[in-house]
Amino acid sequence: MQPDTIERINELARLCKTRELTPEELAERDRLRKEYIAAYRAHVEQQLAQTMVREPDGTLRPLRKKGEPQA
Repeated sequence: MQPDTIERINELARLCKTRELTPEELAERDRLRKEYIAAYRAHVEQQLAQTMVREPDGTLRPLRKKGEPQA
């Protein structure tokens, strides 16, 4: 996510506190928020994909998604 995109989200949040946003600003805010959440989720999933779990016997295995069968 680009810093200018985050700054625009914050700017729209500040504007919302002082006045009502126009329909165009509301649409832009919603679009930017969705982009931010998608980027955040992708980052977290990438981090979790690289996470290893140490089993009681000392072996390491990759973290798996809930519901995935054990390999």
